[in-house]
Amino acid sequence: MGSPGSANGRRGEYVRIPEDVEVAEKGECGAATAVKAAAAAECPRVLRWRAILWWAKVAVLGIFLAGGAAAAVVFLGPLVIKKVIAPILQWESTTFSRPAVALICFGAIALFPSVLLPSSPFMWLAGMTFGYLYGFLIITAGMSIGMSLPYFIGSAFHCKIHRWLEKWPKKAAFVRLAGEGDWHHQFKAVALLRISPFPYIVFNYASVATNVKYCPYIAGSMTGTIHETFLAIYSGKLLQSLAVATSEGSFLSVDQIIYNGIGFTVAAASTAAITIYAKKALQKLQADDEIF
Repeated sequence: MGSPGSANGRRGEYVRIPEDVEVAEKGECGAATAVKAAAAAECPRVLRWRAILWWAKVAVLGIFLAGGAAAAVVFLGPLVIKKVIAPILQWESTTFSRPAVALICFGAIALFPSVLLPSSPFMWLAGMTFGYLYGFLIITAGMSIGMSLPYFIGSAFHCKIHRWLEKWPKKAAFVRLAGEGDWHHQFKAVALLRISPFPYIVFNYASVATNVKYCPYIAGSMTGTIHETFLAIYSGKLLQSLAVATSEGSFLSVDQIIYNGIGFTVAAASTAAITIYAKKALQKLQADDEIF
């Protein structure tokens, strides 16, 4: 047996790791680091290719949808115009006077949103019959009432609408932007919500679930629907020109095709641009509110 002193001496000694083991461990760590660096460098490339692939799919889908829409317009459009739209316009022009048509359009645009019915056909009719100036005045006057009635009617069902909005928390978060901040903030939020794809009829009632005041609500609503009004009038004028050409057994002239094609392209592009801007502006407005 060894002496206690020698035993204590052995306990205090350190075990030396061979150099080849240290090199191997360093090599493994270096390899792992290299793998991680390669993965980090490859990640943006993979994301970029995924984005390109996604946009390629969207482009192909858009081409197919555009082709289907063009085929429907070419083959079904003249039939629908000849059998449905042209007879309605003929009946309307021979049955009602212009003041009566103005009153019908105004009443439908003012009252239909309160009962959750679309009023777009009457906007088209106002555009067909009265053109841009008087059509705009009739539609604007009707929409001012059509957006005010649900605001006051919905105030009596504030709690029920609030509970209904809780089923869609993301949409409710955007709607609640209208009730925050001062007059200018509420006006801006309401105008952006009107421009955005948020359903027009739904927002009429959903707005009362916020604390938005009536003045910024109606001012923002009227401002945010100007583009929609002009687009509805343009659509009505386009349908009227197509109906007249179809009823006469002819088609649009080359000048009319070019004019309407440019007008439709500009209207579609401007609507898409305004909608994208409104969505981004709403997201920025929501982010600013979360910060403060």
